[in-house]
Amino acid sequence: MEPIEVVERFGAAWAAHDLDATLALVSDDVVFESTGPAPDGVRHEGRDAVRSAWLPIFDDPAATFTVEDTHFASGDAVVQQWRYDWGDGHVRGVDLFRVRDGRVSEKLSYVKG
Repeated sequence: MEPIEVVERFGAAWAAHDLDATLALVSDDVVFESTGPAPDGVRHEGRDAVRSAWLPIFDDPAATFTVEDTHFASGDAVVQQWRYDWGDGHVRGVDLFRVRDGRVSEKLSYVKG
């Protein structure tokens, strides 16, 4: 599977609030850097740490991520623009993905601020 296809499947699982399906698409040693707290967010390493970081988002039925654009893929890197909505607020941002062996190995998240 091409990196952009992996990221698209990852996004579909995320949009369905299916944490197990989303985590099935990440490597055991996945790295996720959150957008907050400012200025650098928090770095989570490994599937268990990432599960803990994402669980509150997946458990919130009002939380939705909408892919606005998948800008490009180059080698193992994919850049994706998104919008995250919750209750009465939203932010827009970009994720920088790395894909290795058909799984997301890195997801670095940035927001407009």
